[in-house]
Amino acid sequence: MNSAQIKTAWRSPSNIALVKYWGKKGPQLPANPSISFTLDKAYTETEVEVIEKSEEGVSLELFFEKERNPAFESKLLSFLQKAERGFPWLKHQHLVIHSSNTFPHSSGIASSASAFSALVLNLCSIDAVKGGLSDKDFYEKASYWSRIGSVSACRSVYGGFNLWGQTPALNGSSDEFAVNIDDIVHPVFKDFRDTILIVEKGKKAVSSTMGHALLEAHSFADLRYKTGFQNTELLLEILESGDLDGFVKLVEAEALMLHALMMTSPTPFILMKPNTLAVIEKIQDFRNQTGIHLLFTLDAGANVHLLNPGNQDDKVQEFIKNELVGYCQNASYLCNAVGKGPEKVK
Repeated sequence: MNSAQIKTAWRSPSNIALVKYWGKKGPQLPANPSISFTLDKAYTETEVEVIEKSEEGVSLELFFEKERNPAFESKLLSFLQKAERGFPWLKHQHLVIHSSNTFPHSSGIASSASAFSALVLNLCSIDAVKGGLSDKDFYEKASYWSRIGSVSACRSVYGGFNLWGQTPALNGSSDEFAVNIDDIVHPVFKDFRDTILIVEKGKKAVSSTMGHALLEAHSFADLRYKTGFQNTELLLEILESGDLDGFVKLVEAEALMLHALMMTSPTPFILMKPNTLAVIEKIQDFRNQTGIHLLFTLDAGANVHLLNPGNQDDKVQEFIKNELVGYCQNASYLCNAVGKGPEKVK
């Protein structure tokens, strides 16, 4: 392969927010901080080949799940044109991109987070070949530019638990990029499992982008932002102390608040489905009856994330098979754990 042609590949995971980011300020900046953990099996794998060309202006071909995707091409071209500020060599490159997911696209699992982080990690790898970056600069730059593509993608460039958004509760936190917080997280949380129940596949009725925009004119917006800051500080304390009861209470409240904001928007919308509510009731009943720290969270969609400590997973998986699988479309669910983060693919 000559110097005018470079090929790289990265596998980058989705993440699930515990304290939710919902609402923007400025250019892709959060109105309140958020905390997430990275998943291990819900990921996007993206290969990027860059071919140098004489004419100016980045261009691309995108193949998603082996099929050319003009709609995504337009979105990615707009992003790459912005990214020329951080990766000036893009101006004379043609990119051939092949991408695939291990989970359903546009159904409330953060597919844009894994997709943009995988793409940007490839750009950073190429950047390292062309100029050289330290590990810290590499991932900080990857987080920054992933955010420009899709805000929650900035949390997917690290493994474990991550915080995005400036908060006085954590030194070094930033609105510009996410930071890893594993060094303060109690061991009980590092082995957590996340089983995603696929209540509904397919595209959401209202996109996350539209949802964020609706929050700007929401009568509860300021209160939500204040609560987001407070819950970030509280969750940092919970994660450090290993307080499972506090974790259950806060994470479920955050999930329900997110969907309450949708339902009370200036243009109200509902992304939960009847089976979403049925699953939530089953989870709460199971927890009350067994004392097992099984809880739920929701992303911007109908699908339910079941969270539990790893040492309780056998009983939880039995409960899913016996009581919950009937609420899943085509009996589909995805088993994940706290992941180690992105991986360069040889």
